Amino acid sequence: MIINIPENSDFSIHNIPFGIFSTADRSPRAGVAIGEHILDLVAVAELDVFDFNTAVLEKEVLNDFISLGKTITNRVRKDIRHWLQDEDSVLAGKPELFVLQSEAQMHMPVYIGDYTDFYSSIEHATNVGTMFRDPAKALMPNWKHIPVGYHGRASSIVVSGEAIHRPKGQTLPKDSDAPVFGPSQRLDFELEMGFITGKNTSLGQSVSTDEAEDYIFGMVLLNDWSARDIQKWEYVPLGPFLAKNFASHISPWIVTLEALDPFRVSGPEQNPKVLPYLEFEGTKNYNINLEVGIAPENTEEQIVCNSNFKYMYWNMAQQLAHHTINGCNINIGDLYGSGTISGKDENSYGSMLELAWMGTKPLKMNDGSERKFIQDGDTVIMRGYAEKDGKRVGFGEVSAKVLPAK
Repeated sequence: MIINIPENSDFSIHNIPFGIFSTADRSPRAGVAIGEHILDLVAVAELDVFDFNTAVLEKEVLNDFISLGKTITNRVRKDIRHWLQDEDSVLAGKPELFVLQSEAQMHMPVYIGDYTDFYSSIEHATNVGTMFRDPAKALMPNWKHIPVGYHGRASSIVVSGEAIHRPKGQTLPKDSDAPVFGPSQRLDFELEMGFITGKNTSLGQSVSTDEAEDYIFGMVLLNDWSARDIQKWEYVPLGPFLAKNFASHISPWIVTLEALDPFRVSGPEQNPKVLPYLEFEGTKNYNINLEVGIAPENTEEQIVCNSNFKYMYWNMAQQLAHHTINGCNINIGDLYGSGTISGKDENSYGSMLELAWMGTKPLKMNDGSERKFIQDGDTVIMRGYAEKDGKRVGFGEVSAKVLPAK
C-alpha cells in the first residue's frame, strides 16, 4: 500500500470518495479521501495519467467532473485503487500528492441548484402521525402509494463544520389563540442521507426505476435541521417553510453508488402493491449503519441514536422515478434527502421529536443535563458506514454547532 490506512477507517481502499478541499498553499480543488489523508487530484493530473480534460479537477465544485459521466469517474476510482495498492505505481515515492485531512479545509462538494426532501421512513412517519393524529390513522392515506416529498431550499445547504444560528419565527403557544415571534424553542436535528444526481434530464423526460441508478452519482450524510414549534404553526395548508429552510448540513465526501454496491439489501415489503412506474427489480436498499451524537458545550459527546439506512420504505430509485414522472427535469448536483431515518426501537429514532417523544421523555445527558430538543452550544454529529466481509465504506461525519439566535 502506498499510504497507511488505519484499521476501521471510513476511507478504506474500497471507498475512494470525492470531495473539494483546500490548504494554506492549495486552492480549492478535487481530491479523494484515503485513510487520514487526501489525494490531491490536481497534483495527480500533472503526472499526465488521465485521458480527459483535467481542468475540471481545478474547479471549486465537482459538477463538471461528475458531468464527464460514470464511464470516466468510475475509471478514475478504479485507477486510484490500483495505484494505491501498487508499490511501483505512478503515486509511489510522491508524498507531495497527499495532504493530511487534519490540515485541510473541506468545502461544499457540489453546487446544488435544487433540493428535494422526502419522507420515506415508515417508522418515522408512523411516530409523527401517532403524536399528532389518531394512532390508528398515523399514516396519511397516500403514504404507502407515493414517496411523499417537498421542494426545499438549496441556498441554505452548507458543509459539515459550519455553525448555524438558532432560527426565529412565529409559534403558537399552548392554549393561545395568537402567535408570538421569537427564537425557536424546539430546534431539532433530522438524521438523513442524501443522494446527488450525476446526469441532467430535459423538461418532460422521466427516469424509470431501472434507469435511476445511472442518474445517481453518490451519497452524503444529511442533517436536515427543523424548528418543530415553527413547523407546527406554519405547515397547514402548504407544508414546510421557515421551519426547514434556515439550514441543512451535508458531509463533505461523496461516496459513489458503486462503492456501496456490496452493501445492497432488500427493503421492507411494500403493501399495498405500488403502481407500475414505481415497481423495481433487484435489491435497492443499502445496509448503512448510522449514529447521532450530541456534544453539549465543553462536554464530551453522547450517542443518542443508532439507526440504519436499510429501514427506508421507499428506495432512491423509486424516489427519483416519482420525482420525474411528471416530466420535472433534474440537474447534475441536485440533492435529494431521504427524510428522517428511524428504526423500530426507541434508540433508533432519527430525531429529538421522537427520541424525547415531543418533550415528554427528556434524554439524560452525561453532564447531568436533559435534552428535549437541541440547546444553544450543542454540537450535533452524525456518522455513517457500511461494513461486510472485512470491507468498510464510510462517510466520515457531518457536524455542526448551534449558536444563539441573532
